[in-house]
Amino acid sequence: MLTRIGTVSEPTPGLSGEQLGAYFSLMEVSSFLQYAVEDQLRADGDLSYVQFQILARLVDAPDGRLRMTDLADGLVYSRSGLTYQAGLLDKRGLITRSPSPDDERSVIVSVTGAGRDVIALVMPGHVAGVRRLLFDAMADSDLAALGGVLGRVRDHMRAVPPRSAKPRAKRTRGN
Repeated sequence: MLTRIGTVSEPTPGLSGEQLGAYFSLMEVSSFLQYAVEDQLRADGDLSYVQFQILARLVDAPDGRLRMTDLADGLVYSRSGLTYQAGLLDKRGLITRSPSPDDERSVIVSVTGAGRDVIALVMPGHVAGVRRLLFDAMADSDLAALGGVLGRVRDHMRAVPPRSAKPRAKRTRGN
């Protein structure tokens, strides 16, 4: 026998045909793009997409360094998964990891010269693939509209981020 605890809530209304179509289109486009990007990154630099994101963020960071928690928060990736991926990059000599001089619990990740070289190697193919698959199908006005819509949706989602993307509470000594 199935019992329910608490009150029975009203049924959730379904999606309209237009909403469902937009949702499926977004998911399909995301899948096609992710597959093609990952294929290109593996072929050109033996990188997963997450590894590419780590290296790209580090290359763009001041001094090529970030705290591991800041990387995880920015990538919307689990901290344990990011630790594993960073370990693979570290073994290849593409990044280094070291304790933070400011907080013994934090780890600083830095891109190496070899990591910068791999990003330089994969970037032309990455840009060409993204342009061919995504942007070539759009008019300039489409790009502006898509950027605006996706920016609002991203901000809405980040307002209540998944656990992997929630910034960790800053701890002070004595807590």
